[in-house]
Amino acid sequence: MHRITLLLILFLLIPDAYIYFMYIIRKTKNIWLRIAHWIPTLLLIAGYFLLMQGIGENAMAHHAQAIGRLAIAIFLFAIPKTIFMICSLVGLPFHYLLRWPRSPFTAVGLVLGVVSFFNILYGTLVGISKFEVKEIEFHHPNLPKAFDGYRIVQLSDIHIGSWIENEKPVHELVKLVNEQEPDLIVFTGDLVNQRSCELEGFQNILSQLHAKDGVYSILGNHDYGSYYRWKDLKEQVNNLDNLVHMEKAMGWKLLNNEHTTLYHQGDSIALIGVENDGEPPFSQFADLKKAAEGTDGMFRVLLSHNPTHWRREVLPNTDIELMLAGHTHAMQAIMFGHSLASLIYPEWGGMYTEGDRGLYVNIGIGYVGLPFRFGAWPEITVLTLRN
Repeated sequence: MHRITLLLILFLLIPDAYIYFMYIIRKTKNIWLRIAHWIPTLLLIAGYFLLMQGIGENAMAHHAQAIGRLAIAIFLFAIPKTIFMICSLVGLPFHYLLRWPRSPFTAVGLVLGVVSFFNILYGTLVGISKFEVKEIEFHHPNLPKAFDGYRIVQLSDIHIGSWIENEKPVHELVKLVNEQEPDLIVFTGDLVNQRSCELEGFQNILSQLHAKDGVYSILGNHDYGSYYRWKDLKEQVNNLDNLVHMEKAMGWKLLNNEHTTLYHQGDSIALIGVENDGEPPFSQFADLKKAAEGTDGMFRVLLSHNPTHWRREVLPNTDIELMLAGHTHAMQAIMFGHSLASLIYPEWGGMYTEGDRGLYVNIGIGYVGLPFRFGAWPEITVLTLRN
């Protein structure tokens, strides 16, 4: 916590100090204007310390909205100033060594700073609920002809605790999904942030999701409650049991290292679901061998939350045709088709293929911590199977 506090203060103070000494004191001698320059940063630092004193343990579980809003406020001020500072610093050697004017670098910094400010604002006020329906096709010769044109809607990473006191977007999500008239709806994990009680008040909304062959789900790393400080292991186990019970009450069918057979016009395919299987330090509870037992020779769709599972086990050890995953959120930001998530996840969003086998990574609906999405709009995937 002390390191985070120090980094936060430096993140706020360094750009402010640079701008103050390089520009403010050179442009004005008015003491009140000089003081005014520091007021936003001092208020944000004071707000941070006040919030930290009052939140206690399990801060993200009990004060997620307050922490998220403060983080956005900090980003709104610090990121544009940091961008401006970097542009100005780039111009310094050109100014002192080549006698170039500093004004072009200052102008670029101002423009980029203003653009970043409004991008953050847009991602916070609009982006988090700007649902995007993505139409995808997956072709495979093993698909039974009766399933040609079969429509699967994939949702992932709803993180319902982030929507508390904001039910309207969840209603809109359900409406948009049902308008797709899917044959099947699948949810690939992270229904909650930390606790099953986050789902209270949303069960009636999510139970309205409708598909001809039902709604199937799996667990993601957040669903186990691993990021919450429980009194004891029993309390954590009870939390997970309650989440399973609540999903069942919504009419969702949870696949925990098991499979089901889907029938359509006399043919069938297997839908396999495993528990979370992430790269360390994420939990690894999947038992793919057990889940897929008895499905040999069938066209198989695997639900597995973490996309790294595909290369670690699915590709080398099975002949499963298609895997659907989530988890990455594309780090909630995509710029010009690229995301920082690619630095961690080789497959971070969209369709990936190896030969005739596929992985689709849905970049999620909700958010964790930071109420922000830009470019990585909340995704409703409509996947059509083709023979």
